[in-house]
Amino acid sequence: MAGSSEEAPDYGRGIVIMDDWPGYDLNLFTYPQHYYGDLEYVLIPHGIIVDRIERLAKDIMKDIGYCDIMVLCVLKGGYKFCADLVEHLKNISRNSDRFVSMKVDFIRLKSYRNDQSMGEMQIIGGYDLSTLAGKNVLIVEDVVGTGRTMKALLSSIEKYKPNMVKVASLLVKRTPRSDGFRPNCFAFHLRPAEDLEPPSCTSLHTYSHAGFEIPNLFVVGYALDYNEYFRDLNHICVINEHGKEKYRV
Repeated sequence: MAGSSEEAPDYGRGIVIMDDWPGYDLNLFTYPQHYYGDLEYVLIPHGIIVDRIERLAKDIMKDIGYCDIMVLCVLKGGYKFCADLVEHLKNISRNSDRFVSMKVDFIRLKSYRNDQSMGEMQIIGGYDLSTLAGKNVLIVEDVVGTGRTMKALLSSIEKYKPNMVKVASLLVKRTPRSDGFRPNCFAFHLRPAEDLEPPSCTSLHTYSHAGFEIPNLFVVGYALDYNEYFRDLNHICVINEHGKEKYRV
């Protein structure tokens, strides 16, 4: 699943799944019978997802520096990733000598219809971003594609002057539609760059943590949906054309 062994690994990209990765045969796994015939293959098995999230939690806690955290879960696709990530973060806090207070809130964004991006972010439900003022914010997202949705969200949050913003995305897609906003380089500065080192509870900048970097594929499972279907699928899979047509709206 990783890249060439001759290249220095870029851990900020997470586990890199190459474009020629064939995935796993569906017959090697169990999955809901009502999705038989709707999937191409398993891209990331559930066990690998769980292990990767455990490591992400350790990296995030080290990066944040045992500060109190406001977790902002992006619904709906991020809820399962967020629940598992927060549980690991809590375990790390409980087993350390420095307690981390952790609150979780939710925001719902909409940027897709069927398998196509609508080109703009919609915040659904009127979430009050002003509650993030002065907080150490960890945004938990399911997928970052072009980066435009996350860029818009970060710009909206920036107006309320949070203390720090970090982003954890389970998946990052390599997509030609990117506007040049690198998913592993989310950054806006709330004070001069020379003040940002070393990382601390007042570092006032953003940095992202990625679980997996994947090809530009439309994937479902592990709470990622296609028109509200496939959220009950544990593995992350590639949907086929039959499945897209079957559940199209």
